[in-house]
Amino acid sequence: MNKVILMGRLTRDPEVRYSQGENSMAIARYTLAVDRRFNRNGDDATADFINCVAFGRSGEFAERYLHKGIKIAVTGRIQTGSYTNKDGVKVYTTEVVVEDHEFAESKNSSGGDGGFAGNSNFSGGGRPAPMAAGDGFMNIPDGIDEELPFN
Repeated sequence: MNKVILMGRLTRDPEVRYSQGENSMAIARYTLAVDRRFNRNGDDATADFINCVAFGRSGEFAERYLHKGIKIAVTGRIQTGSYTNKDGVKVYTTEVVVEDHEFAESKNSSGGDGGFAGNSNFSGGGRPAPMAAGDGFMNIPDGIDEELPFN
């Protein structure tokens, strides 16, 4: 089984090109900086820089929504290949072919102006809308007398 799951930040904006022909397809390439979970020497955190490629709708998604510094989760498969460069040297490649990618943090965490706590503090019914706490979990307003739907 060839399955990869990664979480990291884009090192630059995706490079997007479209294939030639009648049914052109988006091809997005980007690099993810993925922190290593454990460090042998206890030194500063290190990261691996992993090349990713997304085709079709995933490539269009990358073009529209992904940018340098954003944290995403990627699932896909590892693909290896090779080519001969202009100097006649064989170059080996390894990249992750993206099957799915999704945001791994809220807009508030990444410096955007959206997220749970939009511009209004009220939802319908005159109650304050739940706000996102600093840890990313939603605060439950006081005074709710309803039972939880599970035991």
